[in-house]
Parts: sequence; C-alpha cells; structure tokens
Amino acid sequence: MHPMLKKCFIYGGLVLVLALVFIMYTQPSLFITLSNQFWSCF
Repeated sequence: MHPMLKKCFIYGGLVLVLALVFIMYTQPSLFITLSNQFWSCF
C-alpha cells in the first residue's frame, strides 16, 4: 500500500472516531445508556 494512501486512511479513521465522540456528547441519553450498560457488567 502506498504510504500516502495509508496516511489518508489513518487520518480518515481518526476524524471518524472524533465525529462519533462528538455525536455521543450531543446526545446525552445515548451516553447514559452506554455507561449504564457498561457498569451493569460489574
């Protein structure tokens, strides 16, 4: 794989992760549901 293409995929993945985190913070009910599901494992 070309190094420039690999770098673009990495940056694209990082932007996607940051966008998903931003979406989670704009919808608190989703964040609360996920945290409750996480804590129910313990």
